[in-house]
Amino acid sequence: MGTELICLAIAAIGGLLMSRLTKLLNLPAVTAYLVAGLLLGPYCLGALGISGFGFQSMEQVEAQRLLTQTALGFIAFSMGNEFRLAQLKNMGSKAIFIGIVQAVVTTLLVDAILVGLHLAFPSVLSLSSALVLGAIASATAPAATLMVINQYKARGPLTDILLPIVALDDAVGLVVFAVSSGIARALISGTVSIVSLLVNPVVEIFGSLLLGAALGWVFSLVEKFFNSGSKRLSLAVAFVIICAALSKLRFHFEGGLEIGFSSLLVTMMCSCIFCNLCDFSEEIMHKTERWTAPIYVLFFVISGAELDLTIFGNLAVVGIGVAYILSRSAGKIFGANVSAKLTRCEPTICKYLGITLLPQAGVALGMSVVVAAEFGEAGAIIRNIVLFSVLIYELVGPLLTKMALTAAGEIKPKPDVKRGQV
Repeated sequence: MGTELICLAIAAIGGLLMSRLTKLLNLPAVTAYLVAGLLLGPYCLGALGISGFGFQSMEQVEAQRLLTQTALGFIAFSMGNEFRLAQLKNMGSKAIFIGIVQAVVTTLLVDAILVGLHLAFPSVLSLSSALVLGAIASATAPAATLMVINQYKARGPLTDILLPIVALDDAVGLVVFAVSSGIARALISGTVSIVSLLVNPVVEIFGSLLLGAALGWVFSLVEKFFNSGSKRLSLAVAFVIICAALSKLRFHFEGGLEIGFSSLLVTMMCSCIFCNLCDFSEEIMHKTERWTAPIYVLFFVISGAELDLTIFGNLAVVGIGVAYILSRSAGKIFGANVSAKLTRCEPTICKYLGITLLPQAGVALGMSVVVAAEFGEAGAIIRNIVLFSVLIYELVGPLLTKMALTAAGEIKPKPDVKRGQV
């Protein structure tokens, strides 16, 4: 136990130190945490066999699943905060339409490309894996995009519509993921029927939303009994854990009907209802975000350590990873362009919006954690492809976002002030 705790401490410190290096390159912190995890993983420093210094085996990495599941719950919990009624009213129909369409188009395009690769390499990529990767492709990384906007003080119509879209994008992605993962489970189990392919995924979505709404309502009632900020924070942590625990429930009925829940949807809906019912929810959400900062660091470092480098010795897997990145990029750009034109947005929005939606991180990694836990060997391949793509996207995504906003005229170049000139 002592060795494991030292390993976690080194993982956190290593991630934070790496973030200082990546800051010099203007890269997001999540990139630093993933690279630190990769270095501390069983295929780099962990392979040295020094006790407590790095993760020496995949089993040791997987032993931290409770921590990663907790972090996953808080990622979904923070998403619910983005869907307050006041914010939804300000979002506008254009942003909602574009957010939904570009996510669905991305999923369909990635599915089409990867299903084709499944037909070409059935032993490397299963049909269920192709469908799940398509769903994961819809998610973006709001943090990286917001970092660029704030750092360069971007202002203009593209920035204005981008902010609500990135907030909505992950919620749409979670719904798409629930449908695709439900179909994938049916394909893996071999019990393919109308009920397993269509009814069960829909039941999972609505069941998750109802369960999350009920928990959010109870949370808002119980929270009123406490005035201390620390106790309210503790209760928030308890409800996130309750959401994750109840999401594991499965009910089976005759005819193949199954009632299951998505932990991401349940937790997000719980947070959403709580934030709209509780008067002091903003204070609690702010404290929760500060409290969870070290958990997020460990989550991303552990995610980086899970990247199995040996799998990239298989050229077919590398090809699938590249195909995923290219098809997702094309889906985001094309979907945003078409939907922006349909809503008669300005030319600069139609041209550059899709590029700003390329970064991918937290929610996509969270989805891959769920898949890795449920889909066995196929889940491990999906996890590695997503980790590989996140590293690429987090390296180039912020740079492309900056270039797009600059080209759109919403990042103003600094004036060239000559020496001696006032």
